[in-house]
Amino acid sequence: MPSFLFAFAATLVTSLGARDQLLVAQLSARLGAGVGLLVTGWLAAILSAAIMAWGGDAIAALMPDAGKTMLVAFALGAAAFELAWPNREKAPKEPTRSLVAAFVVLLARQMGDASRFLVFAFAVATGVPLLAGIGGALGGGLALTLGWMAGEELGKWPLRAVRIALAVVVGIAAIAAGLSARGII
Repeated sequence: MPSFLFAFAATLVTSLGARDQLLVAQLSARLGAGVGLLVTGWLAAILSAAIMAWGGDAIAALMPDAGKTMLVAFALGAAAFELAWPNREKAPKEPTRSLVAAFVVLLARQMGDASRFLVFAFAVATGVPLLAGIGGALGGGLALTLGWMAGEELGKWPLRAVRIALAVVVGIAAIAAGLSARGII
């Protein structure tokens, strides 16, 4: 159960201000808050979380315990890096109304974001990828729902400061996991 709860909370929190959430907010504001966009976002969140949880489990099965801990440290480090990376993307000038195109773009953005790296890390660390994937899918879907409901208002929130603070916290966790894998702490 901790796998589910940690993945859910971490994905929900680290998705604040993520590229996928901002895209959904921008499309919702421009095209109207249609249910099709929301369903598309949820499908992308479910698929990306499932892929990362399965990937974490598949790779972890090949590694010894110390290697798994170091893999978690690398995943946390990648998540911290992505959280700290500035998001300078501009809103699409003429967004497509194709939900298939929106799905592809959302899925691509989610596959390399901090939240999915955390789902990967929780799947490896706990050995329960199903619960990590479900928690990540729910957290990611709720974050997209928040963006869908907020629309243009989301851009007025202090998202950059939140993401930097989260990057520091996740970075400290990455360092602790790495030191633990090396037997230093």
